[in-house]
Amino acid sequence: MRWFETPNFNFTGSRKIAYVVSAVLILISVGAIISKGLQYGIDFKGGKEFVLEFDQPINVVEVRSSLGEPLGSVPEVKLFGSESDILIRTDNEDEINEVQTRIMNTLSEVFPDNPATVIKTDVVGPRFAEDLKSGALQAVIYAIVIIFIYIMVRFRNWTFSAGAVAALIHDVVITLGVFTILSDVVDFSLQIDQNIIAAFLTIVGYSLNDTVVVFDRIRENSNVHKGMDYIPMVNKSLNDTLSRTVITSVTTLFVVLVLFIFGGEVLKGFSFALIIGIILGTYSSLFVASALVVELKGDK
Repeated sequence: MRWFETPNFNFTGSRKIAYVVSAVLILISVGAIISKGLQYGIDFKGGKEFVLEFDQPINVVEVRSSLGEPLGSVPEVKLFGSESDILIRTDNEDEINEVQTRIMNTLSEVFPDNPATVIKTDVVGPRFAEDLKSGALQAVIYAIVIIFIYIMVRFRNWTFSAGAVAALIHDVVITLGVFTILSDVVDFSLQIDQNIIAAFLTIVGYSLNDTVVVFDRIRENSNVHKGMDYIPMVNKSLNDTLSRTVITSVTTLFVVLVLFIFGGEVLKGFSFALIIGIILGTYSSLFVASALVVELKGDK
């Protein structure tokens, strides 16, 4: 970390390159979301879920691939408490008894030596799913509005609020775009469900924390270096906090990577969202939030 003992990178001077990079990423993300649509889980579009108990440990990847054709789409399959219990969630619209019979017949053919019994079934209705989707959207919007007000009160300047909120929206939109683009590519579920909404709110908190640390240093340097021009002072503040930003991001990323590798199928989507969010949050706190404050303030 000697590179960060006395760093002197020109972050503010590179902000126009960062604008181009961010604009391209956002356009690709929005284009993917509009053309392909967000990939909702059954929490947000309705469906059915089944908990099955097998006599022996079962491979969820094999179960998922075997049920794709009978159910008309690849279901969400996770271990449920033990290696012989699984949770199957599908958006198939047929009657629940018919879907259950199709699942059991398929699994008895694919795993003849490992019989299963159904220990629980449930249906998520379209109205409940719609209410849940609306609640999740409101949670994100209210969080952003409260953050805008908090930053404005804390720093007594709306430009800091605008920079922070723009960085948060930047991070969430690009993460949603990555999820949409990779949903058919990776071998784990990237559907938007309650876990992913929790991950997005965590990303918002993480990104905000980094941004507030930089803003605090800008305010502190504004009082200490009163004769200094604004843009060099912002750049100095970014360099002053660079060591803390990088160390925090790298150590957090290590933890989330361990969670992604060893956390099991249930946490793959959640931890993947956090990995993308940490990388984007670090980038946006260095190149988006403070740069927008500089642009909105209009000082040299």
